[in-house]
Amino acid sequence: MEAQSSSGLLLSRKRRREGSNGETEEGERLGKIPRCTVGLKHPAPFADELEPADGPYVRVSMEEAKKGTPPDRPVRVYADGIFDVFHSGHARALMQAKCLFPNTHLIVGVCSDDLTHKYKGFTVMNEDERYDAIRHCRYVDEVVRNAPWTLSPEFLIRHRIDFVAHDDIPYSSAGSDDVYKHIKEAGMFAPTQRTEGISTSDIITRIVRDYDVYVRRNLQRGYTAKELNVSFINEKKYHLQERVDKVKRKVRDVEEKSKEFVQKVEEKSIDLIQKWEEKSREFIGNFLQMFGPEGALKHMLKEGKGRMLQAISPRQSPNSSPTREERSPSPTFRLPFFTKTSPPPSPPPHHSGARGYLIIYILLILTRNQPGFFFLL
Repeated sequence: MEAQSSSGLLLSRKRRREGSNGETEEGERLGKIPRCTVGLKHPAPFADELEPADGPYVRVSMEEAKKGTPPDRPVRVYADGIFDVFHSGHARALMQAKCLFPNTHLIVGVCSDDLTHKYKGFTVMNEDERYDAIRHCRYVDEVVRNAPWTLSPEFLIRHRIDFVAHDDIPYSSAGSDDVYKHIKEAGMFAPTQRTEGISTSDIITRIVRDYDVYVRRNLQRGYTAKELNVSFINEKKYHLQERVDKVKRKVRDVEEKSKEFVQKVEEKSIDLIQKWEEKSREFIGNFLQMFGPEGALKHMLKEGKGRMLQAISPRQSPNSSPTREERSPSPTFRLPFFTKTSPPPSPPPHHSGARGYLIIYILLILTRNQPGFFFLL
């Protein structure tokens, strides 16, 4: 009932939110339900543990049930089954049965092991486990243990059942084409929909198909080969397969990590190459500015050469010799090895041979720590 009312609430809210142009209002979200705490704290009781109901049993018609019954007279809906390996398909079927009418009391019958093994086959869970699983489903109000395979009128009256819920597919069993045929003819049948893609048989099929995987899984979790009904040879085989799989997983992990490492190295190498290119361009530019054909070094050498030649070349004497008073004192040029007290004698002004030797001697002294400098001149 809660699920039905909440779904109806969602639809009504959606209709209210849509305006005349079909657009939803801002600030509101579709498909949301208000938060609430469901007060289910105890499992559903067993039918044979409840007090007997008072008063005569009067069935509710389908029209009365759909309109809604008083709170003290809910519509009693019965759904039965094996419910082996309880899954979401079972829960959805019970939810549909619970939501058939506004006020529903859901009674669920669970068949015993004897009936199930006789008419359907062996089960994974025993009857007590199946009873307990149904008791803890939130949609169930009452559980009938050892439910009959075919519903008799006496059973329906004893449990005061108004309707029987099940999917509409004919269920052939126990020599009958449809065990719910007489319920349908009496107008007490309420159909539900099966959940496609999941069933107890499907789950068992998965386990059987991947038998080796689940045996290895349980061996890993501490189960013994005896508990799993596995031979000694198969146990060793499964352990060996598990070791091989571990090695494969490690290899895959190493490959993934190596790929990540190579990718990082490539990214860093690209960055380094780009930085190196930038620095190399800067270095080459600075080198050309200093040592190029028109670089600063060439200008410095030319300037130094000019200054040195100017310093060591003799001054040209004028045509008319000035008098002693008009002559300016000649600048003194000191060699590095002369002291201040003994200045070097200046060469005679008209002795060209001595002047040439003196120039060569000075150049040799200046270039004694710089090989090749003399040839630049």
